[in-house]
Amino acid sequence: MKKIYIKEEYCIGCRLCEIYCQVQHSKSKKIIKAFKEEQGELMPRVLVEEIGNNSFAIQCRHCVDAPCVAACISGAMKKNENTGVVTCDEDKCVGCWSCIMVCPYGVIKRNTVEKKIASKCDLCGDEEIPVCVKNCPNEALQLIDVKEKTGDRNG
Repeated sequence: MKKIYIKEEYCIGCRLCEIYCQVQHSKSKKIIKAFKEEQGELMPRVLVEEIGNNSFAIQCRHCVDAPCVAACISGAMKKNENTGVVTCDEDKCVGCWSCIMVCPYGVIKRNTVEKKIASKCDLCGDEEIPVCVKNCPNEALQLIDVKEKTGDRNG
């Protein structure tokens, strides 16, 4: 199972992870077109938090025992047992926000632009390496293959 780890000492708060995430999940997948034509619809699935001079990116941790999956009333939140990736089927999501309320990391966001759906990191399922990791200039975000630890609820 692969997870994104943050080396906050290398994060400079450039927000390139957010920008590339928005473009990756845009309709056009092209940076200029996405920001000129889809601006109101774009929503990053990774967020940079800043506290004083410290900054770090946060996104879904794809928990081993994902509370968002258990709380989802429509079955939209699913965990792939082979990869460990937790995804939201936007066609099934009813916008009840139960997943948001139970997420221990606060990384699931409401996307209310087109329809009421939960939005979260999907580890860029179409890519070998998530775009936030691939485009981080200081390698503050790293994709690491981890073995599930016994007793580790949230991975």
